[in-house]
Amino acid sequence: MGGEGEVAVQLALVGLLCGALLGGASRVTDFCSLGALETAMLGRDFRRLHIWAVALGVAIVGSQIGVRAGFVDLQRTIYHSVIWNPVASISGGLVFGYGMALAGNCGFGAAVKAGSGDIRSFILLGVIGVSSYVTLSGPLAPLRIAIFPQWEETEPNGFGVAVGKMTGMPADFLGLLLGLAFILWGMTRPAISRSPAAICGSVGVGLAVALSLIGTSVIQDNSAAAIYVEGPAFTAPVGRTILYVMTSTGTAPSYSVGAVFGTILGAFIVCFFRGELYWESCDDVREFGRQLCGAALMGAGGAIAAGCTIGQGLTATATLSWSGPVTLLAICAGAYVGLQQLVAQAEP
Repeated sequence: MGGEGEVAVQLALVGLLCGALLGGASRVTDFCSLGALETAMLGRDFRRLHIWAVALGVAIVGSQIGVRAGFVDLQRTIYHSVIWNPVASISGGLVFGYGMALAGNCGFGAAVKAGSGDIRSFILLGVIGVSSYVTLSGPLAPLRIAIFPQWEETEPNGFGVAVGKMTGMPADFLGLLLGLAFILWGMTRPAISRSPAAICGSVGVGLAVALSLIGTSVIQDNSAAAIYVEGPAFTAPVGRTILYVMTSTGTAPSYSVGAVFGTILGAFIVCFFRGELYWESCDDVREFGRQLCGAALMGAGGAIAAGCTIGQGLTATATLSWSGPVTLLAICAGAYVGLQQLVAQAEP
């Protein structure tokens, strides 16, 4: 494979294509992390949670098939190359989830809505990206490192490996069973199993994760450059995208940049053909202030937890890492607290 510049372009292309699939599929099936939690927790409507389960199951199955075929190198992902810090996953997830409730969306949801012309979502993405980098490498970085130190991991790890050692079952086979269980549970709801749009959309979301891991692994295998194997995420990658937009002549593109642009593009294409493009802004200053605070919390929390609802909830869980399900549960708990607070404030 070519030099670093060519490799960077190839990574960005993988990100762009997989991001477009992710954004378009989510728009088709109304895939939304906060929406799934909100309708389940407050309305006792689990339809969108079933869509989420199918997407997660497909992501796990596709990724583990890639591992079994030798296409995916999990040890090159950030979720397996760094020793897991459960305190960071839980605390960062709680902050992210609470911020997500205040903002009314997560980073991924904001990218999808930005594709339909939602000006607020563009602003929220900017706040998430800046806040994540303030925490990762800006003024708050020394404090983050002091409280949540990271060390390199050299041994295979994750809940798949742990359960495999106890049962003698290969981790990838365990992942296939787990993924199929999520898919079957998700399909038990007639509103999902009888809807071609719901099935295609949720499968598309999961495939975008698996294809990202496979694509970046293949490029890594055929390149002398030291690159991470990546899947979709929308906290630090949003910050990287902002930096690239401002300094593209001095920095190379990356998978993250391609994925963020691709997600917005995919959502835009679907909205265009469905006649759902519209300009939308916030006409309530107080509400917008709350959303900005929530976005700042999401950026900081996502930086601490090393991911978001997509980065940890889908991508990391698909790799069978410890951080994935733990962070996702913490995000759900934080979102529950935030949603309950908003409901209480809305009551007369």
